[in-house]
Amino acid sequence: MIVISAGELRNNMKKYLDMAATERVVIQRGSTEMFELVKKDRIEEPGMEDLERAITSDELIRRIIPRIEKLFVK
Repeated sequence: MIVISAGELRNNMKKYLDMAATERVVIQRGSTEMFELVKKDRIEEPGMEDLERAITSDELIRRIIPRIEKLFVK
């Protein structure tokens, strides 16, 4: 584990992002705040299952244009 300041992180971002892939990197901000830099392969949060069903804007357009056109056909 390594403990660094927020300024050190700012000045050497790539170094510490690479380092976080293999070890704990703790960022000390002031005397009362600490953060841990953690590499994630995937972010899991409540509601993320909705993203599994998400479609792209191109897919949305491909699906909706025929429906809009159908509304205007007499």
